[in-house]
Amino acid sequence: MATAEFIYKVASREIYEASLAAGSFVGQPIDLKDGYIHFSSATQLGETIRLYFAGLSDQVLFQVPAAPLGEALQWEASRGGDLFPHLFAPLPMTSVSNMTRLDVPADGRVALPDWVK
Repeated sequence: MATAEFIYKVASREIYEASLAAGSFVGQPIDLKDGYIHFSSATQLGETIRLYFAGLSDQVLFQVPAAPLGEALQWEASRGGDLFPHLFAPLPMTSVSNMTRLDVPADGRVALPDWVK
């Protein structure tokens, strides 16, 4: 099993704000389709942003401490066989430890905040 101190999620600002209002993360379309919340580790985050968010503005990047999620957080093989964090439980928005607005250029390359570690 993989481990990380923090995991990261990118969502549209609209979904992030709806999640704050609801008290728990309402999910991006892929999360709703797959039945769990997709996250990335710090080392996976740049490539996830490049592949899935290139050219999108008005996004939000947020950080969640992994340990409190317990056994609901599973590390499963995905892109290239790499183990990705998937959450099989609701995510209370009070779990978010850091967030920033993100506008992703067309090439998908962004400077990540210092708190991504």
